[in-house]
Amino acid sequence: MRATGADWEIVELADGALRLGVHRAGPRPTPSGADIALTADPDPPAPWVGVKAADLDAQVDELSAAAVARPIATAVLIQVLRMSLALPFEDALVAESLAYSTLLGGAEFAAWRAATPVRARPRAAGLAADAPWVRLARGEDGLMVTLARAEARNAVNARLRDELVEALEFALVDPDAGPVILAGQGPAFSAGGDLNEFGQATDLALAHAVRVQQSPARLAHALGGRLTARLHGPCIGAGIEIPAGAARVTATRDAWFRLPEVSMGLIPGAGGTATIPRRIGRERCGYMALSGRAIDAATALAWGLVDAIEAKA
Repeated sequence: MRATGADWEIVELADGALRLGVHRAGPRPTPSGADIALTADPDPPAPWVGVKAADLDAQVDELSAAAVARPIATAVLIQVLRMSLALPFEDALVAESLAYSTLLGGAEFAAWRAATPVRARPRAAGLAADAPWVRLARGEDGLMVTLARAEARNAVNARLRDELVEALEFALVDPDAGPVILAGQGPAFSAGGDLNEFGQATDLALAHAVRVQQSPARLAHALGGRLTARLHGPCIGAGIEIPAGAARVTATRDAWFRLPEVSMGLIPGAGGTATIPRRIGRERCGYMALSGRAIDAATALAWGLVDAIEAKA
């Protein structure tokens, strides 16, 4: 720890790879050099994360514990976030994927996988095996792209990812070139990556190549102002990383957002280190990823992760 004043200090974590700025009282300094910046002010501007004064030390301890538990994933997260905004969007996706494949081969992820058994997931009654998990339909608002794996909370596995890529590629070349709406069926927009598939790749170089080629986040970004993502319920991991690439993101009041990957020995791998910092800054993205804490819809709106709160459809 290196204190720079009674009310402001820098805490170095992960062998100095991460610099945590902590502001306790008095005028807020410019948090230059801090990768994550916490303040006891209740409603601070970016890049600060506001924490109740009574909870500030506990939050510092929590982030420190997370960095100690997964020091390599923490260091890689910060390295990727530091370069992301300086890169063109597609290059930022490539940098993320290279780092993600590296971590898939590491001991921290292996320990998580060994402690997390694959769980059987029965198919919903009455659902045909060949029923699409991403549905396309034209509606009053435009071309509707709907995640339809509701029985699994729209968890993103290879099949759903590929179907989503196909749908977004169609939207890009659609002769109508009208508005595109991305939404999800069931109680969750998406619970994130399907944990059963994590660690299944045996060729991590090939996994990187596929991840870059089959990137829904890249296509969401490419659709530009045509794409609106409508989010509700849990939006975890890929469930916020992908839609954050849309030009407009709305959420219902029950929506909440979380990035759990560092606790698994990984970093966001569905585009989140490229899409989310471009909305909320790298510092707040780093806070979400290292803490693994959920943020609610009101906080997401205040930070710019979503653009509007809307009533449920």
